[in-house]
Formats: sequence, C-alpha cells, structure tokens
Amino acid sequence: MTTRKTTARKPLPKKCPDCKGTGEITETVRVGSARKPRETADRQAALCLTCFGTGDAPTD
Repeated sequence: MTTRKTTARKPLPKKCPDCKGTGEITETVRVGSARKPRETADRQAALCLTCFGTGDAPTD
C-alpha cells in the first residue's frame, strides 16, 4: 500500500467589498441634459471599477 500525498491548497482570494464578489454593480439610469439630469427608477448593470469585474478584493 502506498501513502497518499496531499497538496496544499491556495487560500481563496477575498471578495470585493463593493460588488460582493460578483464583478457587477447596478447604476441608476439618468436622463435629461447634462446641466440638470433626472434619475429614473430604472437600473442597469455596470462593471465594478474596484475589482475590474474579477470579484476579488484589490490587494495593496
């Protein structure tokens, strides 16, 4: 009988605090001129700028 070697696992990266690990956030849709924009009740998906869509917390 041979002994089985176990390999060490890499620790999982922490989730991004802004998008909670999904890589996407929701933004409110704004309409109107640049001088006086109005917010609507509609939402759209946007790329998380903190983690650039990876879902991992940034490391410094």
